[in-house]
Amino acid sequence: MTRRRWIADTWTQTHASLTGAQAQHLARVLRAEPGQVFDVVAGGHLHRAEITSVRDAEVIFLLHEEMQVEAALPLTLLLAVFKFDRFEWAVEKATELGVSRIVPVIARRTEKHLAQSAVKRVERWRRIAVEAAQQSRRSDVPAIDDPLPLKAALAATTAACKILLAETEEETSLATVLEEAKNAETALAIGPEGGWTQDEMALFTAQDWRFVTLGPRILRAETAAIAALAIASALL
Repeated sequence: MTRRRWIADTWTQTHASLTGAQAQHLARVLRAEPGQVFDVVAGGHLHRAEITSVRDAEVIFLLHEEMQVEAALPLTLLLAVFKFDRFEWAVEKATELGVSRIVPVIARRTEKHLAQSAVKRVERWRRIAVEAAQQSRRSDVPAIDDPLPLKAALAATTAACKILLAETEEETSLATVLEEAKNAETALAIGPEGGWTQDEMALFTAQDWRFVTLGPRILRAETAAIAALAIASALL
């Protein structure tokens, strides 16, 4: 039977703890007891771990042997902010598919009230990523940056391979560029509802982003994100 996996809130070399909502769920809902064994990620390392103490405020584990884990994809997702319910779904699925970092981007066509509220939503997005990482049995949690205007987000991107999903591109496929990248650190940008403006496309061009297509259909932003990451997960 596959053991349930948890991501520790605090840890030392020998022990790890769950606190807050995680501890309450484990104590009250799952009715955990000392002696039970789970998988626990502590400091990016996966351990077989045995519960030694259970309280509503904290569950303490004794860390046993370290286990082998799969690394996250070498991929940063620049995702323009769009309607929060769909954006959160995209964060959850991107985490499940193995992305290593998500950068929320304030684009020209990001709705004004969403742009103003995005900063307040970051902690919620990070919690969603933690829960999705545990559910999908990842050994790490993707970093989720504070929202940035597009120009700042591009300036901060250091990946060797930079890819933009573009409705204007009809020939070069995402798979082709990923295969050429040969597992290099990759950044993938996906635009807002309505797409990038011409000025924004010019910023991408000036910084040597490769324009690619996912095919002839026009996809919602969250659909495009998941389709692209699924392709990347197969190739990277």
